[in-house]
Amino acid sequence: MRLSKIILVPGIFIVAALIAIFAAWASVGVIERVTKTTVERQLVVQGEDWAHVAVDGLQVILDGIAPTETDRFQALTIAGGEVDSSRVIDRMVVPSSQEVAPPRFSIEILRNDAGISMIGLIPAATDREALTQRVSRIIVSRRVADLLETADYPVPDGWDAALDFAVYALEELPRSKISMSSERVEVEAIADSEAQKDEWEQDLARRAPTGLRVALNISAPRPVVTPFTARFVIDETGARFDACTAGTEIGRTKIVGAGIAAGVKGRPNCVIGLGVPSADWPDAVALGVNALREMGSGTITYADADVTLVADASVEQRAFDRVVGELEADLPEVFSLHATRTAREDGDGEGAQEFTATLSPEGNVQLRGRLTNEQQRAITESVARARFGMDSVYMATRLDQGLPPEWSVRVLASLEALSFLDNGAAIVQPDRVELRGKTGNPDAKSEISRLLSEKLGSNEEFRVNVTYDEALDPVASLPSARECVIMINDAIRKNKITFAPGSVEIEASAAGTIRKIADMVRQCPDVAMEIGGHTDSQGSEELNKSLSQQRANSVLNALLAERVLTSNLTAYGYGEEQPVADNDTEEGREENRRIEFKLIGTEDLPDNIAPDGSIIEDISEGAVQTADEDLGSVRPRPRPGGDDDAEAVEADDAAAEAPVTDDAAVTDETAAENPPETAAQDATEVPEDASASETDAEATAADERAETTSGETEDTATEESEGDNTSEAATDTEGDITEEETADVADENGATIDAETNGAEDTETEETPPEEPLGPAIVVDPELEGVRAPPRPER
Repeated sequence: MRLSKIILVPGIFIVAALIAIFAAWASVGVIERVTKTTVERQLVVQGEDWAHVAVDGLQVILDGIAPTETDRFQALTIAGGEVDSSRVIDRMVVPSSQEVAPPRFSIEILRNDAGISMIGLIPAATDREALTQRVSRIIVSRRVADLLETADYPVPDGWDAALDFAVYALEELPRSKISMSSERVEVEAIADSEAQKDEWEQDLARRAPTGLRVALNISAPRPVVTPFTARFVIDETGARFDACTAGTEIGRTKIVGAGIAAGVKGRPNCVIGLGVPSADWPDAVALGVNALREMGSGTITYADADVTLVADASVEQRAFDRVVGELEADLPEVFSLHATRTAREDGDGEGAQEFTATLSPEGNVQLRGRLTNEQQRAITESVARARFGMDSVYMATRLDQGLPPEWSVRVLASLEALSFLDNGAAIVQPDRVELRGKTGNPDAKSEISRLLSEKLGSNEEFRVNVTYDEALDPVASLPSARECVIMINDAIRKNKITFAPGSVEIEASAAGTIRKIADMVRQCPDVAMEIGGHTDSQGSEELNKSLSQQRANSVLNALLAERVLTSNLTAYGYGEEQPVADNDTEEGREENRRIEFKLIGTEDLPDNIAPDGSIIEDISEGAVQTADEDLGSVRPRPRPGGDDDAEAVEADDAAAEAPVTDDAAVTDETAAENPPETAAQDATEVPEDASASETDAEATAADERAETTSGETEDTATEESEGDNTSEAATDTEGDITEEETADVADENGATIDAETNGAEDTETEETPPEEPLGPAIVVDPELEGVRAPPRPER
């Protein structure tokens, strides 16, 4: 028992020791692994992953090849941040560095009145003391600031020669800055004059060592020039600058370039100085030189901002005014131009006083010539821009205070008159105003004359040489009402407006036709037209009428969608009422399903005018009627303000006052002598200025008069007199007066019928054709007032 106790106690201590040893060993392993992991992670994070980490107990060993010494130190710092730096063992290796390149040797020397200073890096082999002594001898009474550094590296090639040249330049240039290296020497200095500058540049260029790059930037002070002057002359000896100054090198180049372009030989001397009156000086001088070159002879002088141009007497006055006006408009605002022209021996110094405004076909206006003062110039320009457009006016005028007092009125009146023209010119002179050009307004000439007479006074002389050009007339270029309908229906015939069966929606294939019709309708804004919808006979009459109406409406809406004003258009559905082909065949039914345009009011026209405006010839009883004959009294729409109305009224009055003859007696003979073809030809050969009554066919008129009784004539005349206040015209144009009534009228008026009868018999005896009877005048339906008569067919 006692023995077991003795053995147990040591055993316990031994076991405890073993456990402690194992725990210590395990703890050390854990600490080493944690330390290694932590240090490696930090090295990787901070970019030093080249280092290898090993842990031996509490020691951290860094191993590896460090790229640079900086990287090695950085790795030690990182490891020391994670563990005690005393525990870090450095076993890293830094490879030997490459040979360091020699530095760039250079010196910068500055010399002024205060002394000389040197700063830079020179080779250690350079005799620094000798350099300092040499520089000190340049300015004995001034100090030399030596701020040079040395480096023990080989002396570069060319260093000694470059240093010797730099010191020489320093000796020659009292106010200079010299920068040197073994390859280049740069010299900056200020000379007292241009001559000294040239001398230094030549000397240094001559002394520069071979192979050494030398940059010289020597400037001379710019003199103060007052006044700042330039004078350019063109005479019989040629072009030259008598004086030339510029503010900068760029400005001098621009001025000299303008002179050379004007004929100056060689390179003129142009001084660069201080005191330029404006930054635009080079541009202003160049403009003046170019203006004088365009004139060909004279002088132009600039004294600060005052510009004086004197043109030779050989320069034409028109050219002088134009060039001066353009120069005055182009000069910068600060410059003031005074221009004169040398007097001729015959006393023609200033030439003719004239103002010209030219209007181009594109609408651009050029104003040239003379105006009284700046106020008149401003007013003239404002009026021109208001009438012709802000960007369409170019003004090149000059001032002349010697103009007549009414000059401003003449100029403004000429501009207003010029606005009536499409292109032309207005010329204002002291003794007259002249307008010439072309216009599309047939009344422009009378309107211009009325305007000038009102503005200038009836005693003033003016000339209006204006030509009417129909190609410029917007009204004349418009198609007639009949032409509008014909071209629209032709477009429909070429590409039919189609609808799906039983539908009112226009098919896509007809979109091009709709666009063409829209363009045509825009050309006929005042022509009242009907869009007629037509169907075939299939289906009920009511259904067809409704379908045709809706299809006509669809066409109207399609034109409206094309942004066409449709106030002159009406849609109407005719259904199957007006077939143009046989409904028993498919081809006929297809032709009857159509859209057709026609003039509104054509139902009152004769039967030989189709609804689509075409002419139908009708041969009956040896006579041929044309659409022109039946529309004889339908006058074309007059041009705005034209003379067509007056001529038409005179023609109607002449027809009303013409004597009435009995045509029944000669109708048979006329019909016998003139076969149908001849009668038709005679009917179409009626003069254009004949009255409306002369356009009826002879045979038809004779038949109507033979069948008409005197009572009907009186009733008709009475009704016409009461309804239209045209009793006299109605009575005359009715034309159905019998022989007895003719005799009664002759007796009442104191006239004799025998003389007329005898004259007619004599005419028949000589076998000459009888006079064409005066037929009845056609009373124009009010709805057809705007419809133009169709043109006469060619024979």
